Amino acid sequence: MRIVSGTHKGRRISPDKNFKARPTTDFAKENLFNVLNNFIDFEDLSVLDLFGGTGGISYEFASRGAEKVMCVEKNHNHFSFIQKTVKDLKFEQIQVIKSDVFRFLRNFPQKFDLIFADPPFDMKSLVTIPDLVFEKELLTEDGLLIVEHGASNDFSAHPNFTEKRVYGSVNFSFFKTIQESE
Repeated sequence: MRIVSGTHKGRRISPDKNFKARPTTDFAKENLFNVLNNFIDFEDLSVLDLFGGTGGISYEFASRGAEKVMCVEKNHNHFSFIQKTVKDLKFEQIQVIKSDVFRFLRNFPQKFDLIFADPPFDMKSLVTIPDLVFEKELLTEDGLLIVEHGASNDFSAHPNFTEKRVYGSVNFSFFKTIQESE
């Protein structure tokens, strides 16, 4: 796993072989960030990275200059790995939180410009993530939610769904807040 771009471009991150998280592939991550480069200013961005795993998405946003990145991870070993890597890479803008994602979303009142969720693909409650984010109004006015998922999930009927991108076996569904017409 590597950081694709920014101040830490090319930096390799190597979790040990017993690591249980499935990191976003470099191919998928590079393509996702190429898309995001077209309509996001990373410098003033506040990001919430859910199901942090290895922390790869958080590192990518921080390397590209995101102002604030909050990474939520429940697994103690993954949480510790992310904390250590954040310290090693001197990413002061990344805050790592050890918590269950669903409990965190229900109880955290702050809004974010971008929320990225990469739950285990076989997680039954994966489909509830967009509803929870929009019910709790966790996105800023022009905010974006991206959910990484496998091919078996289809969010296209969700009222906030805007598009889906597929890179190999990785699917990214994009969601935005629907603006009320006057």
